[in-house]
Amino acid sequence: MNIRKWFFLFWSTMAVGAVVTTIVGSMMQWTDRSFGFVGVEAAGFNAGMMALVGLLFGAFSQMGFFSYLTLNYIALSVLRKGYLWNALQAYTVLFALGGIGYLLYQDRASLNSWIFWVLPLGLAIAAYGVAYYKSKLTNNNAFIPTLFLQVVVTVIESWKALQGDGANVNAMFFMIVPMFACNAYQILLLHRLVRKEQTADSASNAKPAV
Repeated sequence: MNIRKWFFLFWSTMAVGAVVTTIVGSMMQWTDRSFGFVGVEAAGFNAGMMALVGLLFGAFSQMGFFSYLTLNYIALSVLRKGYLWNALQAYTVLFALGGIGYLLYQDRASLNSWIFWVLPLGLAIAAYGVAYYKSKLTNNNAFIPTLFLQVVVTVIESWKALQGDGANVNAMFFMIVPMFACNAYQILLLHRLVRKEQTADSASNAKPAV
């Protein structure tokens, strides 16, 4: 991937983060008037703050995305067997979903009683949908890596909102949904950027017909 394509992916991911964060935050503010930033209730001000936070979410999501690509490259180089790495990723996905449920179940006294099973189940269904669509766009080998990115990497990126004394349902969805959307956008776009570059390289290396 060249600098121009990376630059496009970087800014477009930040734009996705800004838009999704603003939409999610506005919906939460509409249903819960106490939800806002720095105690200011002005809708326009809060929308601008949400967009700025969304830009940060997009940048943070891209850091996690490229970290996963690096991890994927190293793991395949070390394990040599693609199915072993896929099996490890699948196990980690199940562990992460179970870990979220257990973590939220422990904090059920301060959270809604349904969140400990709704959040992992919703994340699993949404991740399955993205992974299924990705495998249709490319091949079946992309299913497990996409599932891992959408579950495990999203959880890691959103960990701050999932734990701690200040954890609440609004904060969880406010961070998880944009992170999930940014990760989905990147993984669904990646093969198009790489494919164009590979096609160009193949054309430049081709020998002219005699």
